[in-house]
Amino acid sequence: MAARKMPESRIDLRLVRAGLPSAAGELLDEYERHLRLERGLSEHTVRAYVGDIVSLLGFLHGVPNDNDRKPDNRAALEGLDTASLRAWLAELHAHGASRTTLARRSAAARTFTAWARRQGALDSDPGARLVAPRTHRTLPAVLRTDEAGEVLKASGAGAAQLDPEALRDHAVLELLYATGVRVSELCGLDVGDVDFGSRVVRVLGKGGKERVVPFGVPADKALRRWLDEGRRAMVATASKAHPAALFLGIRGGRLDPRAVRRVVHDAVDSVPGAADMGPHGLRHTAATHLLEGGADLRSVQELLGHATLATTQLYTHVTVERLKAIHDRAHPRA
Repeated sequence: MAARKMPESRIDLRLVRAGLPSAAGELLDEYERHLRLERGLSEHTVRAYVGDIVSLLGFLHGVPNDNDRKPDNRAALEGLDTASLRAWLAELHAHGASRTTLARRSAAARTFTAWARRQGALDSDPGARLVAPRTHRTLPAVLRTDEAGEVLKASGAGAAQLDPEALRDHAVLELLYATGVRVSELCGLDVGDVDFGSRVVRVLGKGGKERVVPFGVPADKALRRWLDEGRRAMVATASKAHPAALFLGIRGGRLDPRAVRRVVHDAVDSVPGAADMGPHGLRHTAATHLLEGGADLRSVQELLGHATLATTQLYTHVTVERLKAIHDRAHPRA
């Protein structure tokens, strides 16, 4: 099997996919449809899963390869066994892939081989015998309560100027911190998803699962001002505004996750000493502050839309680390 001539991180997976044999390409297209339509995964998740399998199939068929060697045009998954899966992971490791990346690629491969076995493309499931490397769980960076307050205070001062974009950004920050929703969930919200009477928002999460998340008075005020003044002004100046989207971009379309990341980075950067973070950092922060305020794990799991309690338990480690730091600073016997 041909060894790659460049680090895996530099390979353009679009070119790899285009160079795959037709049988492999067709199977990959079918798998992508399965992820998107049958499993209902988000576009971001689908791209990640498919990209991992493109990497695997490129390795299996010798794409990319030496210029004097044509891609192996055998059947789509001929030669795919546990040994080839391990060889693929070993090559990724040799090119500097982290344990976290290897664990994710292993999980993607197991998901794919199990699906291929059900589809009859494989006689057996080689991924079932693939052991993923153990990852080092890193604690997410979170803001202190006073830092979160300063971030929202600063964005609120900008919104006080009644600039439509500033009103939107303040509402975005307030809602992210109040609810802990994912950035994709926030951008997918429609105006009709907000119930001001009950102060809850209806969120469509991973796998098409719907949940209802409450928000507080500050987020309520920020959303009302955005809808009454900011959104109305944006709609008036946009050539074609999205009729239903809760948050709009400057051109009137649905707000893009990249724009939300910029908003969060800029807002957090305005607070001296605050850890740099994006929307997911605010999600971590909201979860941590809920637990520190006395919320139980099951409630936080429901609010965040975690499939398993094990994911939510990560935030208890954040809280314990904070308690340790306070103990070290304050206790005479620390």
